[in-house]
Amino acid sequence: MPVERLERRALRLVQSEAAPLYLFALAADEVDLVADVARISRDQAGKLIGYQRPEKRSHVRQILEYLDSGDVLFPNGLILALPDTVRFKSSRGPTTTDGLATAGTLTIPLSASSDGPRPAWIVDGQQRSRALAQTKNTRLPIPVAGFVADTLELQRDQFLRVNTVSPLPVNLVTELLPEIVAAPSSRLSARRLPSALVDMLNRDPESPFHNLIKRASADPVERKHLVVTDNSLVEALKESIESPSGVLFPYRNIAAGTTDTEGIRRVLLIYWTAVRETFPDAWGLPPAKSRLMGGVGIRAMGRLMDRVMAHVDLSSQDALVQAKNELSRIAPLCHWTQGTWPELRLSWNELQNMPRHISALSNLLVRSYLSARTGSR
Repeated sequence: MPVERLERRALRLVQSEAAPLYLFALAADEVDLVADVARISRDQAGKLIGYQRPEKRSHVRQILEYLDSGDVLFPNGLILALPDTVRFKSSRGPTTTDGLATAGTLTIPLSASSDGPRPAWIVDGQQRSRALAQTKNTRLPIPVAGFVADTLELQRDQFLRVNTVSPLPVNLVTELLPEIVAAPSSRLSARRLPSALVDMLNRDPESPFHNLIKRASADPVERKHLVVTDNSLVEALKESIESPSGVLFPYRNIAAGTTDTEGIRRVLLIYWTAVRETFPDAWGLPPAKSRLMGGVGIRAMGRLMDRVMAHVDLSSQDALVQAKNELSRIAPLCHWTQGTWPELRLSWNELQNMPRHISALSNLLVRSYLSARTGSR
Protein backbone atom coordinates (compact mmCIF):
# COMPACT_ATOMS: atom_id res chain seq x y z
CA MET A 1 0.00 0.00 0.00
CA PRO A 2 1.54 3.36 -1.05
CA VAL A 3 2.66 5.70 1.71
CA GLU A 4 0.37 8.75 1.87
CA ARG A 5 2.97 11.12 3.25
CA LEU A 6 6.66 11.40 3.95
CA GLU A 7 8.06 12.90 7.15
CA ARG A 8 11.61 14.14 7.44
CA ARG A 9 13.61 16.07 10.00
CA ALA A 10 14.27 19.48 8.52
CA LEU A 11 15.59 22.99 9.06
CA ARG A 12 13.33 25.91 8.16
CA LEU A 13 15.01 29.09 6.90
CA VAL A 14 12.99 32.21 6.27
CA GLN A 15 14.75 34.11 3.51
CA SER A 16 11.40 35.19 2.09
CA GLU A 17 8.03 35.09 3.81
CA ALA A 18 6.44 34.25 0.46
CA ALA A 19 8.59 31.16 -0.09
CA PRO A 20 9.85 29.31 3.03
CA LEU A 21 13.01 27.27 2.48
CA TYR A 22 13.53 23.81 3.98
CA LEU A 23 16.74 21.79 4.22
CA PHE A 24 16.27 18.04 4.63
CA ALA A 25 17.35 14.65 3.29
CA LEU A 26 15.76 12.02 1.08
CA ALA A 27 16.94 8.49 0.40
CA ALA A 28 17.96 7.95 -3.22
CA ASP A 29 14.90 5.81 -3.94
CA GLU A 30 12.57 8.42 -2.39
CA VAL A 31 13.50 11.19 -4.81
CA ASP A 32 11.44 9.62 -7.58
CA LEU A 33 8.45 9.37 -5.22
CA VAL A 34 8.58 13.03 -4.28
CA ALA A 35 9.70 14.97 -7.35
CA ASP A 36 9.28 15.04 -11.10
CA VAL A 37 10.90 16.98 -13.96
CA ALA A 38 8.93 19.69 -15.76
CA ARG A 39 10.19 19.25 -19.33
CA ILE A 40 9.95 22.32 -21.52
CA SER A 41 7.38 21.93 -24.30
CA ARG A 42 4.20 23.53 -25.60
CA ASP A 43 0.62 22.35 -25.38
CA GLN A 44 -1.77 22.13 -28.35
CA ALA A 45 -2.68 25.79 -27.92
CA GLY A 46 0.99 26.77 -28.13
CA LYS A 47 1.29 27.75 -24.45
CA LEU A 48 4.71 27.13 -22.92
CA ILE A 49 4.77 24.44 -20.25
CA GLY A 50 7.67 23.31 -18.09
CA TYR A 51 11.19 24.69 -18.10
CA GLN A 52 13.74 21.85 -17.99
CA ARG A 53 16.06 21.01 -20.88
CA PRO A 54 16.15 17.45 -22.33
CA GLU A 55 17.91 14.74 -20.37
CA LYS A 56 21.60 14.17 -21.08
CA ARG A 57 21.94 10.40 -20.99
CA SER A 58 25.73 10.38 -21.00
CA HIS A 59 25.77 12.68 -17.96
CA VAL A 60 23.23 10.51 -16.16
CA ARG A 61 25.29 7.40 -16.92
CA GLN A 62 28.45 8.98 -15.47
CA ILE A 63 26.66 9.93 -12.26
CA LEU A 64 25.12 6.48 -11.98
CA GLU A 65 28.50 4.78 -12.35
CA TYR A 66 29.82 6.85 -9.48
CA LEU A 67 26.79 6.17 -7.27
CA ASP A 68 27.21 2.43 -7.79
CA SER A 69 30.99 2.47 -7.32
CA GLY A 70 31.12 1.79 -3.55
CA ASP A 71 32.12 4.49 -1.05
CA VAL A 72 30.24 7.54 -2.21
CA LEU A 73 30.39 11.16 -1.13
CA PHE A 74 27.51 12.95 -2.84
CA PRO A 75 27.23 16.49 -1.45
CA ASN A 76 25.60 17.88 -4.59
CA GLY A 77 22.02 18.17 -3.46
CA LEU A 78 18.76 18.78 -5.26
CA ILE A 79 16.61 21.90 -5.30
CA LEU A 80 12.90 21.18 -5.28
CA ALA A 81 9.82 23.32 -5.72
CA LEU A 82 7.44 22.06 -3.04
CA PRO A 83 3.64 22.31 -3.05
CA ASP A 84 1.90 24.64 -0.60
CA THR A 85 0.39 21.53 1.01
CA VAL A 86 3.64 20.67 2.83
CA ARG A 87 3.52 21.18 6.58
CA PHE A 88 6.31 22.05 8.97
CA LYS A 89 6.12 21.54 12.73
CA SER A 90 8.92 23.04 14.79
CA SER A 91 10.55 21.01 17.54
CA ARG A 92 10.12 21.90 21.19
CA GLY A 93 12.80 23.23 23.48
CA PRO A 94 15.16 26.19 23.81
CA THR A 95 17.57 24.85 21.17
CA THR A 96 14.96 24.67 18.41
CA THR A 97 16.31 27.79 16.70
CA ASP A 98 19.58 29.69 16.60
CA GLY A 99 18.03 32.77 15.02
CA LEU A 100 18.82 31.65 11.51
CA ALA A 101 17.24 28.21 11.21
CA THR A 102 14.47 26.39 13.05
CA ALA A 103 14.56 22.62 13.55
CA GLY A 104 11.43 20.57 13.10
CA THR A 105 9.59 17.98 11.01
CA LEU A 106 8.52 18.47 7.41
CA THR A 107 5.56 16.49 6.10
CA ILE A 108 5.23 16.06 2.33
CA PRO A 109 1.96 14.59 1.00
CA LEU A 110 2.41 11.85 -1.63
CA SER A 111 0.18 10.58 -4.40
CA ALA A 112 -2.29 7.86 -3.45
CA SER A 113 -0.97 5.64 -6.26
CA SER A 114 2.58 4.80 -7.27
CA ASP A 115 2.04 6.09 -10.82
CA GLY A 116 0.24 9.27 -9.72
CA PRO A 117 1.60 12.82 -10.06
CA ARG A 118 4.54 13.76 -7.85
CA PRO A 119 3.96 16.60 -5.38
CA ALA A 120 7.23 18.45 -6.10
CA TRP A 121 9.20 19.59 -9.13
CA ILE A 122 12.96 19.46 -9.63
CA VAL A 123 14.34 22.96 -10.16
CA ASP A 124 18.00 21.96 -10.13
CA GLY A 125 19.49 18.46 -10.36
CA GLN A 126 17.42 16.67 -12.98
CA GLN A 127 20.38 14.62 -14.25
CA ARG A 128 21.26 13.65 -10.67
CA SER A 129 17.66 12.70 -9.95
CA ARG A 130 17.55 10.34 -12.93
CA ALA A 131 20.73 8.63 -11.76
CA LEU A 132 19.42 8.39 -8.19
CA ALA A 133 16.28 6.67 -9.45
CA GLN A 134 18.44 3.93 -11.01
CA THR A 135 21.21 3.46 -8.46
CA LYS A 136 21.69 0.26 -6.48
CA ASN A 137 22.62 2.43 -3.51
CA THR A 138 18.94 3.04 -2.82
CA ARG A 139 19.22 4.31 0.78
CA LEU A 140 21.98 6.82 0.14
CA PRO A 141 20.98 10.05 1.95
CA ILE A 142 20.66 12.95 -0.48
CA PRO A 143 20.70 16.60 0.69
CA VAL A 144 17.69 18.57 -0.51
CA ALA A 145 16.79 22.26 -0.44
CA GLY A 146 13.10 22.79 -1.02
CA PHE A 147 11.15 26.01 -1.32
CA VAL A 148 7.38 26.37 -1.46
CA ALA A 149 6.33 27.50 -4.94
CA ASP A 150 2.76 26.92 -6.00
CA THR A 151 3.14 28.79 -9.31
CA LEU A 152 5.04 27.79 -12.42
CA GLU A 153 6.26 31.38 -12.80
CA LEU A 154 8.12 31.26 -9.48
CA GLN A 155 9.61 27.87 -10.34
CA ARG A 156 10.87 29.19 -13.68
CA ASP A 157 12.28 32.28 -12.00
CA GLN A 158 14.26 30.18 -9.52
CA PHE A 159 15.30 27.74 -12.24
CA LEU A 160 16.99 30.56 -14.19
CA ARG A 161 18.60 32.03 -11.09
CA VAL A 162 20.11 28.82 -9.68
CA ASN A 163 21.50 27.83 -13.08
CA THR A 164 23.47 31.00 -13.75
CA VAL A 165 26.73 29.40 -12.50
CA SER A 166 26.48 26.47 -14.90
CA PRO A 167 25.15 28.18 -18.04
CA LEU A 168 21.93 26.89 -19.52
CA PRO A 169 21.53 26.51 -23.28
CA VAL A 170 20.93 29.99 -24.68
CA ASN A 171 17.76 29.00 -26.52
CA LEU A 172 16.26 27.53 -23.33
CA VAL A 173 16.90 30.73 -21.37
CA THR A 174 15.63 32.82 -24.28
CA GLU A 175 12.32 30.97 -24.48
CA LEU A 176 11.72 31.04 -20.72
CA LEU A 177 12.37 34.76 -20.22
CA PRO A 178 8.96 36.08 -21.38
CA GLU A 179 7.25 33.67 -18.97
CA ILE A 180 8.76 35.01 -15.73
CA VAL A 181 7.88 38.16 -13.81
CA ALA A 182 11.39 39.58 -13.38
CA ALA A 183 14.54 38.56 -15.24
CA PRO A 184 17.48 37.46 -13.01
CA SER A 185 19.79 40.12 -14.46
CA SER A 186 19.73 43.28 -16.57
CA ARG A 187 21.42 41.35 -19.39
CA LEU A 188 18.62 38.78 -19.47
CA SER A 189 15.97 41.45 -18.96
CA ALA A 190 17.03 43.05 -22.24
CA ARG A 191 16.24 39.77 -24.03
CA ARG A 192 12.68 39.40 -22.73
CA LEU A 193 10.92 41.56 -25.33
CA PRO A 194 12.94 40.23 -28.31
CA SER A 195 12.25 36.67 -27.15
CA ALA A 196 8.51 37.37 -26.89
CA LEU A 197 8.58 38.84 -30.39
CA VAL A 198 10.37 35.77 -31.74
CA ASP A 199 7.69 33.61 -30.15
CA MET A 200 5.06 35.74 -31.89
CA LEU A 201 6.84 35.39 -35.24
CA ASN A 202 6.98 31.63 -34.85
CA ARG A 203 3.33 31.21 -33.86
CA ASP A 204 1.60 33.87 -35.98
CA PRO A 205 0.14 32.27 -39.16
CA GLU A 206 0.70 35.56 -41.01
CA SER A 207 4.41 35.55 -40.19
CA PRO A 208 6.94 34.39 -42.79
CA PHE A 209 8.72 32.65 -39.89
CA HIS A 210 5.61 30.65 -38.95
CA ASN A 211 6.75 27.24 -37.65
CA LEU A 212 10.30 27.76 -38.94
CA ILE A 213 12.08 28.78 -35.72
CA LYS A 214 13.99 26.33 -33.52
CA ARG A 215 12.89 26.76 -29.92
CA ALA A 216 13.87 24.70 -26.88
CA SER A 217 10.28 23.49 -26.50
CA ALA A 218 10.08 22.12 -30.05
CA ASP A 219 9.25 18.46 -30.44
CA PRO A 220 12.39 16.47 -31.44
CA VAL A 221 10.66 15.20 -34.58
CA GLU A 222 9.50 18.69 -35.58
CA ARG A 223 13.00 20.14 -35.07
CA LYS A 224 14.14 18.42 -38.26
CA HIS A 225 11.95 20.82 -40.25
CA LEU A 226 12.88 24.00 -38.36
CA VAL A 227 15.56 26.12 -39.99
CA VAL A 228 16.01 29.40 -38.07
CA THR A 229 17.89 29.51 -34.77
CA ASP A 230 15.88 31.62 -32.34
CA ASN A 231 18.97 33.17 -30.77
CA SER A 232 20.04 34.78 -34.06
CA LEU A 233 16.62 36.35 -34.52
CA VAL A 234 16.50 37.46 -30.88
CA GLU A 235 19.86 39.21 -31.27
CA ALA A 236 18.73 40.89 -34.49
CA LEU A 237 15.57 42.26 -32.84
CA LYS A 238 17.44 43.23 -29.68
CA GLU A 239 19.83 45.41 -31.69
CA SER A 240 16.98 47.24 -33.40
CA ILE A 241 15.05 47.73 -30.14
CA GLU A 242 18.01 49.03 -28.13
CA SER A 243 19.76 51.22 -30.70
CA PRO A 244 18.41 54.80 -31.01
CA SER A 245 18.86 54.40 -34.78
CA GLY A 246 16.92 51.14 -34.82
CA VAL A 247 13.55 51.09 -36.56
CA LEU A 248 11.99 49.35 -33.53
CA PHE A 249 13.42 51.76 -30.95
CA PRO A 250 10.56 54.36 -31.18
CA TYR A 251 7.97 51.73 -30.32
CA ARG A 252 9.17 51.57 -26.71
CA ASN A 253 8.31 54.21 -24.16
CA ILE A 254 11.07 53.61 -21.64
CA ALA A 255 9.80 56.29 -19.23
CA ALA A 256 6.31 54.81 -19.10
CA GLY A 257 7.51 51.21 -19.38
CA THR A 258 5.18 50.48 -22.31
CA THR A 259 5.70 48.95 -25.74
CA ASP A 260 3.62 49.23 -28.90
CA THR A 261 3.82 45.54 -29.72
CA GLU A 262 1.22 45.78 -32.49
CA GLY A 263 3.30 48.46 -34.18
CA ILE A 264 6.42 46.28 -33.90
CA ARG A 265 4.49 43.32 -35.24
CA ARG A 266 3.49 45.29 -38.34
CA VAL A 267 7.09 46.36 -39.02
CA LEU A 268 8.40 42.81 -38.66
CA LEU A 269 5.71 41.14 -40.74
CA ILE A 270 6.05 43.66 -43.58
CA TYR A 271 9.83 43.59 -43.69
CA TRP A 272 10.43 39.87 -43.36
CA THR A 273 7.59 39.04 -45.73
CA ALA A 274 9.28 41.35 -48.22
CA VAL A 275 12.55 39.46 -47.61
CA ARG A 276 10.83 36.14 -48.24
CA GLU A 277 9.22 37.38 -51.47
CA THR A 278 12.44 39.02 -52.65
CA PHE A 279 14.44 35.80 -52.14
CA PRO A 280 11.84 33.01 -52.55
CA ASP A 281 14.41 30.40 -53.60
CA ALA A 282 16.49 31.00 -50.46
CA TRP A 283 13.63 31.17 -47.95
CA GLY A 284 12.69 28.23 -45.74
CA LEU A 285 15.78 26.16 -46.50
CA PRO A 286 18.19 24.93 -43.81
CA PRO A 287 21.28 27.15 -43.34
CA ALA A 288 23.45 24.52 -45.03
CA LYS A 289 21.54 25.23 -48.24
CA SER A 290 20.73 28.91 -47.71
CA ARG A 291 22.85 31.37 -45.75
CA LEU A 292 19.84 33.71 -45.64
CA MET A 293 18.26 31.44 -43.01
CA GLY A 294 21.48 31.05 -41.03
CA GLY A 295 22.65 33.33 -38.26
CA VAL A 296 24.84 35.38 -40.59
CA GLY A 297 21.93 36.09 -42.95
CA ILE A 298 19.36 36.81 -40.25
CA ARG A 299 21.67 39.19 -38.38
CA ALA A 300 22.78 41.05 -41.53
CA MET A 301 19.26 41.38 -42.90
CA GLY A 302 18.13 42.49 -39.43
CA ARG A 303 20.57 45.39 -39.58
CA LEU A 304 19.43 46.24 -43.10
CA MET A 305 15.85 46.37 -41.78
CA ASP A 306 16.66 49.52 -39.79
CA ARG A 307 17.64 51.27 -43.02
CA VAL A 308 14.97 49.88 -45.32
CA MET A 309 11.93 50.37 -43.09
CA ALA A 310 12.84 54.00 -42.45
CA HIS A 311 11.75 54.60 -46.07
CA VAL A 312 8.48 52.64 -45.92
CA ASP A 313 5.16 54.27 -45.08
CA LEU A 314 3.70 51.75 -42.66
CA SER A 315 0.28 53.39 -42.74
CA SER A 316 0.02 52.78 -46.48
CA GLN A 317 -1.82 49.78 -47.88
CA ASP A 318 1.08 49.12 -50.23
CA ALA A 319 3.71 49.10 -47.46
CA LEU A 320 4.77 45.58 -48.46
CA VAL A 321 5.27 46.69 -52.07
CA GLN A 322 7.36 49.61 -50.87
CA ALA A 323 9.53 47.33 -48.74
CA LYS A 324 10.07 44.96 -51.68
CA ASN A 325 11.03 47.89 -53.91
CA GLU A 326 13.62 48.97 -51.34
CA LEU A 327 15.05 45.46 -51.08
CA SER A 328 15.26 45.18 -54.86
CA ARG A 329 18.13 47.67 -54.66
CA ILE A 330 20.41 45.04 -53.07
CA ALA A 331 18.86 41.82 -54.38
CA PRO A 332 21.22 41.44 -57.40
CA LEU A 333 24.35 41.36 -55.25
CA CYS A 334 23.05 38.66 -52.86
CA HIS A 335 24.25 35.08 -53.22
CA TRP A 336 22.45 33.12 -50.52
CA THR A 337 22.41 29.66 -52.13
CA GLN A 338 25.08 29.64 -54.80
CA GLY A 339 27.83 31.71 -56.40
CA THR A 340 30.29 34.09 -54.78
CA TRP A 341 30.10 37.41 -52.96
CA PRO A 342 32.82 39.24 -54.96
CA GLU A 343 33.07 42.17 -52.55
CA LEU A 344 33.66 39.78 -49.64
CA ARG A 345 35.81 37.37 -51.67
CA LEU A 346 33.78 34.51 -50.21
CA SER A 347 31.72 31.75 -51.77
CA TRP A 348 28.11 31.68 -50.59
CA ASN A 349 28.75 28.66 -48.34
CA GLU A 350 31.90 30.16 -46.81
CA LEU A 351 29.86 32.73 -44.91
CA GLN A 352 29.71 31.66 -41.28
CA ASN A 353 27.72 32.77 -38.24
CA MET A 354 30.67 34.55 -36.65
CA PRO A 355 31.10 38.23 -35.69
CA ARG A 356 33.61 38.93 -38.46
CA HIS A 357 31.36 37.60 -41.22
CA ILE A 358 28.20 39.10 -39.75
CA SER A 359 29.85 42.51 -39.60
CA ALA A 360 31.29 42.24 -43.11
CA LEU A 361 28.02 41.14 -44.68
CA SER A 362 26.00 43.75 -42.75
CA ASN A 363 28.31 46.55 -43.83
CA LEU A 364 28.19 45.40 -47.45
CA LEU A 365 24.38 45.27 -47.55
CA VAL A 366 23.86 48.60 -45.78
CA ARG A 367 26.56 50.39 -47.79
CA SER A 368 25.23 49.03 -51.08
CA TYR A 369 21.66 49.91 -50.18
CA LEU A 370 22.50 53.48 -49.21
CA SER A 371 24.62 53.89 -52.33
CA ALA A 372 21.78 52.61 -54.54
CA ARG A 373 19.30 54.99 -52.91
CA THR A 374 21.62 57.93 -53.35
CA GLY A 375 22.28 57.06 -56.97
CA SER A 376 18.57 56.74 -57.76
CA ARG A 377 17.79 60.31 -56.73
